[in-house]
Amino acid sequence: MGVNASSYPHSCSPRFGGNPQTQQTFIGASYAPQGYGGESKLYSLEHGPEKPQDKKKKSSSLATLKRRFIKRRKSSRSADHARQMRELLSGWDVRDVNALVEEYEGTAALKELSLQAGLARPEARTLQRDLATLYQHKYCTDVDLIFQDSCFPAHRAILAARCPFFKTLLSSSPGYGAEVLLDVGTVGMDAPMFSSLLHYLYTGELGSEDARLQNVDVLVRLSEEFGTPNSLEADMRNLCEHMPYFDSLLSFSSDSELVEAFGAGVNHSSPDEELRAHKAVLSARSPFFRNLLQRRIRSGEEITERTLQTPTRIILDESIIPKKYAHVVLHCMYTDAVDLSLVLRGSPSEGSLGEVQALVAGRGCMSRAEEAMELYHIALFLEFSMLLLSYAPLPLLPKLCLLPD
Repeated sequence: MGVNASSYPHSCSPRFGGNPQTQQTFIGASYAPQGYGGESKLYSLEHGPEKPQDKKKKSSSLATLKRRFIKRRKSSRSADHARQMRELLSGWDVRDVNALVEEYEGTAALKELSLQAGLARPEARTLQRDLATLYQHKYCTDVDLIFQDSCFPAHRAILAARCPFFKTLLSSSPGYGAEVLLDVGTVGMDAPMFSSLLHYLYTGELGSEDARLQNVDVLVRLSEEFGTPNSLEADMRNLCEHMPYFDSLLSFSSDSELVEAFGAGVNHSSPDEELRAHKAVLSARSPFFRNLLQRRIRSGEEITERTLQTPTRIILDESIIPKKYAHVVLHCMYTDAVDLSLVLRGSPSEGSLGEVQALVAGRGCMSRAEEAMELYHIALFLEFSMLLLSYAPLPLLPKLCLLPD
């Protein structure tokens, strides 16, 4: 069936004639077969000229928008500090104004001095860096891992805290210096890869020693057998809180001659006054503790303790390292964070220079600034760079002046 153009209604064709400016085009929907009840509808596609009312509405809306922008700009203007200072100082005496100016100048000079000191001081050794050195030099190891006829001296506390596989494995060999044979099921695992795995557990970083550890498939297989550790910071914080496999006890004495004669190995304080620690962490973070423990190894005392399965007792001179700061120092060694809330303020230390000065000055307790300065001197003695640079006098002096007592 064909369609004849003449069958379309006239409304579908353009209308000509009349004024060409008012010419309109209509699209008709008027064609509908009879019986369907369709009606004709005409839709105009022409937009007529804009009416004056529309122009007025647009101009009024633009004016309103402009007023809103001006109002917002006025409200966002910065305060007139010069005018405020004039109003503040209008009733002041000249001497008071001069004192305020000197205070501002001194604060600005102190801020500049603090900035320059911070730029000049060396970078502190982080926990990650010290643990990498610990794994490299094998200080105070207490377990030997035997894998493919190779011996890997390690530290059971760190491995158990970092890896579920080693936590289960080492629980069956609790003795000091135990030799543990490893049977690893990961395909392709050899001695260099195992050493890289241990390095990762100590540092939390995949080193470039073994490129195979950069392979995702290898990492997936290792995680299936050894488990996936948490971050190094989280695991070391948990180790600090619970102290599993501790192998040293810190005791405090006010008798300097006793400390000099028995720096380690003799207990002269009650168990409640002793603090648990790990020789691995102490030797990694502080050259003072490392030299002390290495001297005991050379003297043969370490072999005796391993035989007796007893922890090492280290007696510290309380006039140099007051017990009230011991928790702060230990917490910083394990976490790289300094928390002054751990200071035992209700437990005065015998012979503490800061407390003596506070008593002479007629004050019952030390200020936060004085406590921070004592921590700085303790860090100097222990050669603990993280604590030392955290409480260096010049960078922290502006902050310490603002600390409440």
